Formats: sequence, C-alpha cells, structure tokens
Amino acid sequence: MTETVQLDREIFQTQSANGLTVLSERVTAVRSAAVGVWVRTASVHESRSKMGVSHLLEHMVFKGTERRSAQQIALALESRGGSLDAYTSRDTTAFHARVLDADLPLALDVLTDLVRHPILRETDLELERNVVLEEINVVEDTPDDQVFDLSSGLLWPTHPYGYSILGTRESVGALSTADLKQLHEQAYFPGNCVIAAAGNIEHARLLEELDRQGWLDRPAGNGAPHAPAAAPVPPAVRGLDARHPRDSAQTHIVFATDAVPYADPRRYGVLVLANVFGGGMSSRLFQRIREELGLAYAVYAFSSLYRDVGVIGVYVGTQPKTAERAAAAIREEYAKLAREGLSDAALAEAKQQTQGQLVLSLESPSARMYRLAGFPVYGAPYQNLDQALAAVASLTPEDVLGVAREFFDPVRQTAVWLGPADRS
Repeated sequence: MTETVQLDREIFQTQSANGLTVLSERVTAVRSAAVGVWVRTASVHESRSKMGVSHLLEHMVFKGTERRSAQQIALALESRGGSLDAYTSRDTTAFHARVLDADLPLALDVLTDLVRHPILRETDLELERNVVLEEINVVEDTPDDQVFDLSSGLLWPTHPYGYSILGTRESVGALSTADLKQLHEQAYFPGNCVIAAAGNIEHARLLEELDRQGWLDRPAGNGAPHAPAAAPVPPAVRGLDARHPRDSAQTHIVFATDAVPYADPRRYGVLVLANVFGGGMSSRLFQRIREELGLAYAVYAFSSLYRDVGVIGVYVGTQPKTAERAAAAIREEYAKLAREGLSDAALAEAKQQTQGQLVLSLESPSARMYRLAGFPVYGAPYQNLDQALAAVASLTPEDVLGVAREFFDPVRQTAVWLGPADRS
C-alpha cells in the first residue's frame, strides 16, 4: 500500500509499499524543477578493504546504461539547458538534476537509467579508476583538503567515518567490476532510496512518472535485498595532537571533535555557536586571528552532521613560524566560549544570523530539494521553516552554555597539523 501525507501547504510525502520514500515541494514562482535520488548507502557502510567503492560506483554509472552511452547521458539534459550531477557523502550516494519544469519526466528517466540500469563494464572501470586516482591526487596536492581527511582518520581510526570517501590508491586499485555489481545489487533498489523534488511540479504527476518507470513496483522473487548496515560508531578520539610533515608554504591546522547527529535537537545550538565562533567576518575567530593578530587569511568554524554522529571544528592556515601562536589563540577562544557561553545580546545577534541563513539557504528549488531529502536520509522528523526558525528563537543562554561546555571545551579537541616540520 502506498500512503501519501501532506506535510505542509505545498509539501507532500509518499511512502511506497516497497520502502521508497518520495517527497516534493511545489514552488509555482519558478519555471524549473530539481529532482534527485538518494541511495542510503555510502562510505560509512564500507569495509577498509573496499574503501572508495561507493564513490567509484557513483562515477561508473555515468559510463553507460542499457539505453544510453556516456555521451548520451551527458547530452540528455545539458542539450535542453539542464544539468546532471552526483556526489558521494558519508551516509548517502546522490544523483540529482535541475531542468525546466516541462523536462521533469526526462530528468526522471535519465536518473532512473543511471541508478537502476548501469552496465558497469570492465573496460570502463580501468578508465574511470584512473580518473578517481587523479581525484585522490588532487586532494593530496591540496593540503587544506588533505588535512580534513587526516582529521577524520584521527577521530575514528577504526570506523568508516574516519575513512576517505575517495578511498586510497591501494583500495581503489584493487576494486573490480564484481565489487561494483555486488554493491549495486545490494544497495541500488527502491526500498533503499529517497527521491526528492522541488519546483513547478505536482506531487501526483511525480508519482505517476515514478510508477511508470518502475519505482513503485513490489520487489520480485524473494523480496528486496538487505542494504549494507553501518557499523556502530565508537567514541571519537579526543584531545590528541598529531603533526604530519609536508613541504608547503603554510601550516594547515584542524581542530575537531565529535558532536550531535543531524536529528538531535541540539543541532541548532551547535549551528548558532559555530556561527559566532567562526561563521563569517564578524565571528570571534575571524576578528581575533585575522583582524587583530594578522595570523591567517583563512580561519573558520565548520560542522558536518551525519546520521549517527556529527563533527564540529575549526580550520586555520598560517605561516609555519606563526602556527603555534595561531593555535594558542584559537584554544583561548575555545576556552572562553566554553566557560562563558553567550551574553543575552550576543545570543540575540547569533539567533538572527542563523535564522537569516536558514531563510536565504532556501532560495532555490535545488536547496529545497536537498532539505526535503535530509529528513528521511538522516532519520529526522519533518520540520517546516517556521518550526526551524522557532527552534532557533527558543534557545536560551543556558541551552547554549550547555552545548558550549560540552563541545567547545579545548581539552576535547583533537588537532591535526599539516606543514613543514621545521617551524622556525
């Protein structure tokens, strides 16, 4: 049985009997549509020996399907002014398109072709493997990217949350078409997918098109396969300081610690504090590290909230001779925030900033599509924009102080340094 519920004035969600979740938001003010397929299997479901297989499969589906060559896939939407893209994250592998509203059926046809019917040829694998190896080279040649991979690996050395999404040269080099086909069979089925769309669309027509393309069909034979399960997340490694030598003009430092997952209501406290701490030119870190001390061009706070855990932290790039001073100043700001939280006035400003960002982040159909998909992907109940704004508005100084003391304590932070060994 397929059940559709109205979540908001123009937002609907359908739960198909085969496990597929479909969400859509109608935005009549535009002439476009964004639609995507989220496969709920990605790097967090990989073993160390198969590291990077989800990302390689994401690449490989674009090499050809039962009905389209790689060039035909590239032309199908671009020739009509649209776009097609994909990405692999910790929790999901996503394929999405943006097109004119009249081309939504074509976009769904192309996405269905990619996700459900790739050929996965051996000859294509050898070519695409080299492309991914070059992608790994790009990261290794970009220290302000590489330091984040090193940080994740230090936080979770034995868990896939600490693995590289791209994989390593060794793991990618050992992957076979049999590995790709096995993952595709185990994970790329409707019951393991979320489809989200936003724009000038109607939910009923979206369902009709998905039904026509087989997304609502009941599993044949012995039923749907069981998607790979993620391993339980162990406690993150906290309070370490690891230094990796590298011949570069800067020392790149990441402070990081584990935090709340996406579905945790405390995420709004985390977002507000991350904004105050290092979210822009007015943030404490920017003002202290760049404006007052002149120690860095780039310094910012970041947060990544996954299904089972979150990560929050700080990045700074600075000259090797000033790295110790920059790190000490950042630790001082961590300690001050953890000790004092925010004053009433600072909290009011931080709330306004976060609320403004939430509103501005939803100005395009693609952004609305991503937001819709996030609720089922990360196991969170639906929350409309007004509810999200109210959750930010309801934060008290005590709420924020509790989050600051737990997650911004400098003793808790694990630091990774990447730069010249000689810091003189």
